[in-house]
Amino acid sequence: MLETFNVLRIDEPDFGCEGRPDGMAVKDNVLLKSNYTGEEMTVREKDARLYELDINEGDQVFLIDGEMRKIR
Repeated sequence: MLETFNVLRIDEPDFGCEGRPDGMAVKDNVLLKSNYTGEEMTVREKDARLYELDINEGDQVFLIDGEMRKIR
C-alpha cells in the first residue's frame, strides 16, 4: 500500500533582485503531511515538474522512488 500525503504548502525560492541564475533549475520546497502517520516532511521538487503534474497546495500525492505523483 502506498502512503499518501496532503500538500500543505509550496514555497518557491526568492532570488531577490538578481533573479534566477542562468541555466539553474528552480526547485520548490513542498511541505507534505502523511495521511497515515500525520507527520510532516519537506521534499524538494522541480517547479516545472509541479506545473507539469498540476500539483498544488491542497492536493493529495504519493511518492514512488522519491518522485511525486498526484492522486487523481
